[in-house]
Amino acid sequence: MASAREGSTNSRLTDRDPPGRPPQDGYGVYVYPNSFFRYEGEWKGGKKHGRGKLLFKDGSYYEGEFAEGEITGEGCRHWALSGNTYTGQFVLGEPQGHGVMKYKAGGRYEGELSHGMREGHGHLVDADGQVYWGSFHKNKQHGQGRMVFRNGDEYEGDWVQGQRQGHGVLRRADGSTYEGQWHRGVFSGLGNMAHCSGVVYRGIWINGHPVARATRMVILGPEMMDVVQGCSLTLTVELQQDNGEIATSEDGRVLEISAGIRYVQLAAYSDVSFFRVDDGHTRTPIQTPFGFQCIPYPLTSSTSGAQEPEAALGGAGANSVLSHLCLRHLEAFLLFVVLRTSFPSARTRAARCPEACRRVERGCAQFSDVRLGPPPPGYHPILFLDSPLEGGGRPGGPEPGRTAPTAQDPPGGGSRQAESERPGLAGEYVVLVCDVTTPPFLGHTLPTAFKHLRVSAKGAGQRPHIPGEGPEAPR
Repeated sequence: MASAREGSTNSRLTDRDPPGRPPQDGYGVYVYPNSFFRYEGEWKGGKKHGRGKLLFKDGSYYEGEFAEGEITGEGCRHWALSGNTYTGQFVLGEPQGHGVMKYKAGGRYEGELSHGMREGHGHLVDADGQVYWGSFHKNKQHGQGRMVFRNGDEYEGDWVQGQRQGHGVLRRADGSTYEGQWHRGVFSGLGNMAHCSGVVYRGIWINGHPVARATRMVILGPEMMDVVQGCSLTLTVELQQDNGEIATSEDGRVLEISAGIRYVQLAAYSDVSFFRVDDGHTRTPIQTPFGFQCIPYPLTSSTSGAQEPEAALGGAGANSVLSHLCLRHLEAFLLFVVLRTSFPSARTRAARCPEACRRVERGCAQFSDVRLGPPPPGYHPILFLDSPLEGGGRPGGPEPGRTAPTAQDPPGGGSRQAESERPGLAGEYVVLVCDVTTPPFLGHTLPTAFKHLRVSAKGAGQRPHIPGEGPEAPR
């Protein structure tokens, strides 16, 4: 054996330049005729066999087991071009079986391979830190698998050629969950979403969007509702799709009700009140779809008891709280933004809804026992008196024979409770219902719904007169 090794060594030394025959048995070094390969290791019958190291001219190498001249068995291969390194099982020069591939760009794969590609079950960490456990086919996720994404989302279910497809469950980092059908990586087919805001949608999805989602809100009833002063209202709100059908697939949106009073009254509306607002209480008027502006006005409810400040609607103090809530929210509407500071947090709202708010059930919500409260602090009603102006009219004032406006402040000496029980004055009001779901469902807040109210005084016997509709109502 010693003589054979010496002969092999001598052959190596004499045949290195020019190249000659490779060693026959034992240990030896051989540089191939094309000078691209250089092998140093064990030989058997003139073939690489056993352990050795094969070097490539470009800097790549393989170190490990050889069989019958081929890279077969356990070893480590480094590719200079890609910078990747694989350690594991080889068959005929290719990674095959179980092994670990480390990528120069970052990340690693540990699992089964076939012909150098990920095939079978494995664990992949990509360059972004995303982690996948499951089945692979031709280097891509295929079959059943679970993936944790960089943003904290987690998906478990079916994969087809690297995309989520089939049935799967997505748990988002914000707490939202979707379970249902997927196609090419997006919600598609029948599926249920429980959104972190509390909204639940059950139905069909196409290209990641719910088919039967709500796009608008409608307050049911006539275009203008006539209400007797001091009477309560029950208002039903429908969430509707683009085609006008009720969005029964949706539950859980949070809707808030608020009100406003007509800000500028025409002189012709002689029997309708309006308000002078102190400088310190002025608010930006809100444009309504009815052709006029309004300023915020408080709502109250006779059923309210001793509740938390956000929920209490009865009593003078509570009216002030709700008035302030409505004022802030209506200003937010002007900017088309719902200010979070105006409402309880999403977590708090999930536990309880203030009386000003309702959660939608099967596309509908109802506000019961809603009534207009007394004017808030800083609002002074101006009423048109019965007696005509002496000396005729004035430019910009009422016509002769009509009434003159006079500021009416609350009578002194009365208790705050008595003042809070006074109903809203006769006039024109607007009820607003706003979508205050936080965060917005799928990033979309529904447009505010409006309802026009015309309030007539108690005992008037008929609704307020509007010029052109008949004789003036008796006072």
